[in-house]
Amino acid sequence: MKKQESIHTQLPGENVNTGFTASQIYYSTYQVSKLTSHLELHPRDYSSQIGLWKLLGRRKRLLAYLFKKNTGLYERVLTKLGIRGLKVKGR
Repeated sequence: MKKQESIHTQLPGENVNTGFTASQIYYSTYQVSKLTSHLELHPRDYSSQIGLWKLLGRRKRLLAYLFKKNTGLYERVLTKLGIRGLKVKGR
């Protein structure tokens, strides 16, 4: 429960709806950090690597959707999480 409370405090606008795109990005970023630390301890865990790649692809699609729909929120999410943005032409 502590994980959810810490994520909900970081969400913009105090939106705790888990269907909200920004909250899905926050949750997937949390999962990415967990899997990354796991893979540092177990570098030959290939099934976890595949899961990480799938999760990164899902987060990338969510970020692309958020960029199209609400660029301001997209920028706030990137700065709050400290992750790189998408490679968008003309940007």
